[in-house]
Amino acid sequence: MNQSPVAQNLSNIRTRITSAAMRSQRQPADIKLVAVSKTVEIDRINQAIAAGITILGENRVQEAESKIKLNSAPVSWHLIGHLQTNKAKKAVALFQYIHSVDSVRVAEEINTCAHNSGKIMPVLLQINISGEESKSGISMPEFWDFFMAADQMANIKVEGFMTIPPFFENPQDSRPYYAKLRNIMAEAKNKARTPENLKELSMGMTNDFEVAIEEGATFVRIGTAIFGSRA
Repeated sequence: MNQSPVAQNLSNIRTRITSAAMRSQRQPADIKLVAVSKTVEIDRINQAIAAGITILGENRVQEAESKIKLNSAPVSWHLIGHLQTNKAKKAVALFQYIHSVDSVRVAEEINTCAHNSGKIMPVLLQINISGEESKSGISMPEFWDFFMAADQMANIKVEGFMTIPPFFENPQDSRPYYAKLRNIMAEAKNKARTPENLKELSMGMTNDFEVAIEEGATFVRIGTAIFGSRA
């Protein structure tokens, strides 16, 4: 049977994930692939699900809502884009995971909405390690106060951190940013209320996911290499 183009792409990516894991003496099973489906139509999303994708990443609550309504497959939907506080209630209802908590205000709103829904929401805190103004994420000078505040909230479960480095033609140039996030994780475990919850690093995209895996990524967020170029 002929594979779909999406299935062929996924086969290639899984081979590369396995190779990167082995190079860094890690288990390939410890790395979770988030198929970034923003602007991708349902047909190609279904091809990815048929090829074994279990996590779909969306940037916008509204776009995700329409896709989730059309899809009954047993997949986990992750929010990976900036969340506005007025969309927190819907995000808590729709998503199984939020990678992109980038302020105390957003964390508080998620916490309140999760409490009202009787849920504990697993989240990652997004850090703007590069300091680029165009990037979402808490700045490094504000990070530790933010982390300590979020760590005390009863209805969110901080499981780790996310970052997006500047775009580089050479993937190796991303390495210092990913190494820094790994070091932040180690330091956070010494300060956390429940250090055993801290186990996830969401870092690495189509251009540099192998470097991210070598530096400890547990989630890699890949769109273009799976689905092709997008609108």
